[in-house]
Amino acid sequence: MVIDEIRSFLNDYFDVLQDQNLTKFDNVFDSGSVLYSAQNGAVVVRPFNDYRVMVQGRESPESKDSPRLDEILMIDILSSEMALVKVRLRLFDSIMADYLNLMKVDGQWRIYAKHFHRVGDAI
Repeated sequence: MVIDEIRSFLNDYFDVLQDQNLTKFDNVFDSGSVLYSAQNGAVVVRPFNDYRVMVQGRESPESKDSPRLDEILMIDILSSEMALVKVRLRLFDSIMADYLNLMKVDGQWRIYAKHFHRVGDAI
């Protein structure tokens, strides 16, 4: 069932953000994916390669024993190959909200675009 596949995929996404395993990272994000955010009135656009280098160069939340908070807030299935999801998670000391545009290509779900926003501080 599509919803179960997406939930399983999102567990991989949450794991990747915590352990920063780059092999898993490459299976979660499509190499053409782009991340978008608006921070302090400026649009931030981060292509896959830039994001991958950033993740590779920092310590993982898991290595810092950072607590986890992983929540699936919405799954909107557009077709058996496309979905939009909204999640909330803890990343280091921040609470983040993400909209993820997913597509299933060659039998595998991947993120093709991510809009993210820092909601606030983790308590």
